Amino acid sequence: MFKKIKNLFKSLGPGFIIASVVLGPGSITVASRIGSEFGYAFLWVIAISMVFMITYTSMGARYGVVNSKSMLQSIADNYGRWFAVLIGISAFLSTSSFQFGNNLGIGIGMEGITGINERIWPVIFTPLGIILIFWAKNLYKVLENLMKILVMIMILAFFINLLLTRPEITPLARGFVPSKISPDSLNMVAALMATSFSLAAALYQSYLAQDKGWKKEHLKSSLKDTYAGILLLGLISATVVITSAAALHPRGITVGSAADMALQMEALFGSSAKIVFSVGLCAAAFSSMMVNSVIGAGLLADGLGLGRSMNDRTTKLFIMAILLIGMFVAVFFRGNVIYALIMAQASSMLAVPLIAIGLFLTLNNKLIMGEYRNNRIQNIIAVVGFLAVILMVWFMYQNMLTYIRTT
Repeated sequence: MFKKIKNLFKSLGPGFIIASVVLGPGSITVASRIGSEFGYAFLWVIAISMVFMITYTSMGARYGVVNSKSMLQSIADNYGRWFAVLIGISAFLSTSSFQFGNNLGIGIGMEGITGINERIWPVIFTPLGIILIFWAKNLYKVLENLMKILVMIMILAFFINLLLTRPEITPLARGFVPSKISPDSLNMVAALMATSFSLAAALYQSYLAQDKGWKKEHLKSSLKDTYAGILLLGLISATVVITSAAALHPRGITVGSAADMALQMEALFGSSAKIVFSVGLCAAAFSSMMVNSVIGAGLLADGLGLGRSMNDRTTKLFIMAILLIGMFVAVFFRGNVIYALIMAQASSMLAVPLIAIGLFLTLNNKLIMGEYRNNRIQNIIAVVGFLAVILMVWFMYQNMLTYIRTT
């Protein structure tokens, strides 16, 4: 039995990497906020997001095992280099903007564990990340093993907090039934979906499947890995929502950040609960920081036609650039950080629709995919998911305009 579990764990990889990048401190903050404010009401959003994420990520995995050519190279060959360049640049900009939150999460998590000021930790973890990137001869293998460990830490930490809160089963189960959405809650729905449904990560699954060495004969294994990774992502996101809903919602406490969540856990269950939550937050932040930078750098390098491997020197230099951008913004920026982040994050408005269109066109191209192209059901789910993405982009755009007008 133990041997079977060990072999199964060994066979997994890309799915864990994708789960670790999607579940960052931003995801934990949003999940904590929604649980504290709305209780269990929006658990169904996570379930629907998982369906969309599994569909698009399995599209990426299927491409990766069927083709030896990288996804963006294939897009460049079939639809024009300009398309691949746009995806690469916008992915680089959006992942760079997310790094501030990842560094902030590391700082908050480590301060919760050690009591040392949060601004110190990005200066420590970023150089460690850079050393890891340039030290690793096979960066994929290092990331795979590291992300497995960090995902397990997240599961353990957040599950312990869940046990402390002892949620009520009946209200929890009702949360998975879609309920009426008010105009005021649409922003929360879009935010929660955005934390679980990442198209850049879905596209990069094709690269990870190739780096894993999977071929057509490994299609079933790659899909099992995809399902396992995304289901873990959904499980952890739901666990944070449930914990916040059970511990804070009945008391009328609304969480504004992951730091608030950690403090509230300490207030309710003692300092050990805060430390356990902080360990999970730190694992989520560091894993997201590393993989996020690899995705942005890898897509930029490949989009520009400079190489698709994360082991290429050009890609590693781009990875270092993203890591340093995140560190400098988190530690040294003294202007209006929120405004800067909104401007930078606006780049994802271009990246997200472009990636969705690129994946959809590629996976329906008979010359590229042959018998492995999308079937009708996959296309229907992909189109509905794309419409959901457009809705999220629209809400992000509206929020950005509202913030600019009020500042």
